[in-house]
Amino acid sequence: MGILNKNLSPRRKQLRETLAIERFAKLAEVVNSGLPTAVSILLVFIAICSFLFSFKTNAGRITYRPSHQILSVIIFVTVLSFAASVYIYRYNYRLIKSPMRVLSLVGLFLILLLLTKLSTLTPVSQYLSVAVAVAGAIIMTIVYSQRFALVMGIFYSALACLAAGFETDFGFFLTMAAGITTSSFMLREIRTRVKILEVGVFAGAAVFILSFSTDLFDSEFTRKIFADAGWTATAVICVAVVIQAFLPFIEKAFHIATSMTLLDYSDANQPLLKKLAMDAPGTYSHSLLIGSIAETAADAIGANGLLCRVGSYYHDIGKIGKPRYFVENQISTASRHDLLSPIMSQLVIVGHVRDGLELAEEYGLPAVIRQFIETHHGTTLIEYFYEEAKKKANGTGVLPPESEFRYPGPRPQTKEAAIVMLADAVEGAVRSLTEINPTKIETTVHNMAIKRLQDGQFDECELTLRELSRIEEAISKNLTAHYHGRVAYPSATPAKPSQPQHLLADEEEDEAELEND
Repeated sequence: MGILNKNLSPRRKQLRETLAIERFAKLAEVVNSGLPTAVSILLVFIAICSFLFSFKTNAGRITYRPSHQILSVIIFVTVLSFAASVYIYRYNYRLIKSPMRVLSLVGLFLILLLLTKLSTLTPVSQYLSVAVAVAGAIIMTIVYSQRFALVMGIFYSALACLAAGFETDFGFFLTMAAGITTSSFMLREIRTRVKILEVGVFAGAAVFILSFSTDLFDSEFTRKIFADAGWTATAVICVAVVIQAFLPFIEKAFHIATSMTLLDYSDANQPLLKKLAMDAPGTYSHSLLIGSIAETAADAIGANGLLCRVGSYYHDIGKIGKPRYFVENQISTASRHDLLSPIMSQLVIVGHVRDGLELAEEYGLPAVIRQFIETHHGTTLIEYFYEEAKKKANGTGVLPPESEFRYPGPRPQTKEAAIVMLADAVEGAVRSLTEINPTKIETTVHNMAIKRLQDGQFDECELTLRELSRIEEAISKNLTAHYHGRVAYPSATPAKPSQPQHLLADEEEDEAELEND
């Protein structure tokens, strides 16, 4: 009994409790990271693909593969799937954190592979398989990024060779890879309505060249080789036309907005922007300036400048409901907050984020724009009213908790949202300066950036210090250009206005007549 008591000394007991808490925290972190869900989805994907590829078509008939081929298919699918998963884990870990995005990617792959498998029942399966692969690359480029679409497109090509029954046909793999590579590199953004069609034409040309050359390598030049390459290119171009037609549905399905959609939302005739300009003109002017600043800063680090500009236009739409409670819309020197307690003023100020999200939902703004509304203040402190509350609480001796005077968040999740947050804070700080010059602007921008950095507002957006320095430089230049100085006009005393000559002649005649009289 004494030994047990010795082993359970208070110090050792506390150490065990601490270790248990740390282990539980690590376990909770792994569970909440989305990794177990992603692994489960991956295993389901491997099982479905293995089952789908275990069939083969022969003369329009569907039959089972031999057992040794089924085992080979399972191994091949498993290795490829885990290789793709390692790439996503290493370079796109944010995708794993969202189970819905993982399901969307897996669902896209399964649909494309199923279409490829069904195409084997037709005599034109080779053309359709290549076209489906290019379609997948275009969709992934639109939804994710060029690099992601390129890498995942190559993985898909290997799986599509199994689905189409060209397991050992390297030329077929190269043909699909050519179309995927061309479409991924050319489709950086969609700013015009013919961009996808243009990409389809170039991808079709690349597919034509690869298909023709690989077939020519195996046999002599014939009309059939030329026709096969032409039909494959035609199928790719037709797929681009189909994607262009279904682009709005793709945006809604994946909750994204292309550059063409963002340009539509940047139109000043948009109902929400017109309402902002009418009800809160000061906020509207402020948002336009923030848009210009944020776009320049985003371009400086290679981020999406157009997204920053459009997001800035809508980031403060929540002020439409109570515009007079915000200084940029106050006409007189008196503030409505003079009649409110600091805690009530804090509720009004914080409420514009919630009101903005409700308006965004009402007007159907895309999720990529709504993120700027909810993150442009992050979890920052409303310093003015917090200090006012502290002054009023000095007599009671009970200081207000700082957490009550912070925005609810979340913090910026993307570089673009972080840029808009910093531009918004800096513009207000510079506007409050009594004397504005380039040196003071640079100092204010740097101090505000360091303040947000130390407050942890950039912890979740993958913004580097090098990029933050470039953002500071771009914002400082833009604000310096906006608040440029002017040469003072001379204040000369107004000269006596001269009279026309005919009036002077009339006066002389009148004086002469008076003298004669």
